[in-house]
Amino acid sequence: MEITAPGGDLEKIKYAILYGADAVYTGFKDFGLRATATNLNREDLQEAIAFAHAHKAKLYLTLNAYLKNQDFAALKEFIQWLKDTGIDAVIVSDPGVFNIVKTHSDIPIHISTQSNVTNLETARFWHSLGAKRIVPARELSFAELCEIKAALPELELECFIHGAMCVAFSGRCLLSAYLNNRSANSGACTHPCRWNWALTEESRPGEYFPIEEDQYGSYIMSSKDLCLLQNIPKLKTANLDAGKIEGRMKSLYYVTQVTRLYRAAHDAKADDTELWARLRES
Repeated sequence: MEITAPGGDLEKIKYAILYGADAVYTGFKDFGLRATATNLNREDLQEAIAFAHAHKAKLYLTLNAYLKNQDFAALKEFIQWLKDTGIDAVIVSDPGVFNIVKTHSDIPIHISTQSNVTNLETARFWHSLGAKRIVPARELSFAELCEIKAALPELELECFIHGAMCVAFSGRCLLSAYLNNRSANSGACTHPCRWNWALTEESRPGEYFPIEEDQYGSYIMSSKDLCLLQNIPKLKTANLDAGKIEGRMKSLYYVTQVTRLYRAAHDAKADDTELWARLRES
């Protein structure tokens, strides 16, 4: 199973590879969903690809934004340039972007988790169009991942193994299902996002603090980070192709240390009790 690490800039890409990543995903200054990350220009991207290949690693580029009509002329020009760089794959969400990449290049295409692949038939759809890999929705269970892989063994599956989890985006919400057992993704939303929420602090019962949002968003509802370090042996037995670490916005320290730990877990023998004990404490 490939360990796929985040690379928010050129330095993080290099360190992720040096600390054990088999592949790194990164963003260009345009066409991605991490606009406030450092991201790469063309010169940096070429250097990153060369560094990755020199260390027998792969580099994937996120083109996972949903574009508007006026964006496609620039995208076409960029793909014409990108196809000769040796990039190992692009990660896309928008079917229009998928079509442009497929029509204008032979670059392998990975389907982003932003596309919400939640079932076998959607995976089959993208595979039939020529996708090499999908990153399924993070809500899928281990059993569902295994079912997709068993039915489509030639389609690569990459699942998230560590990092931030999303709560909602444009109707793709977990709140209604969690609070009322009525799934917004199945058309039964009870709109809990519109309720009047307040925050209470444990030692101040009865004192309510409003949950407010600024221009950068609201962080009160953010879930705890995902951590599947102890489950790596189980994921490997399912023949999943890659485990993805979230965090292009995280620090260099985060990238190096999390990559190092997952590399160690991936390579550890099942009977190495001392190493697994250390990993549990990490």
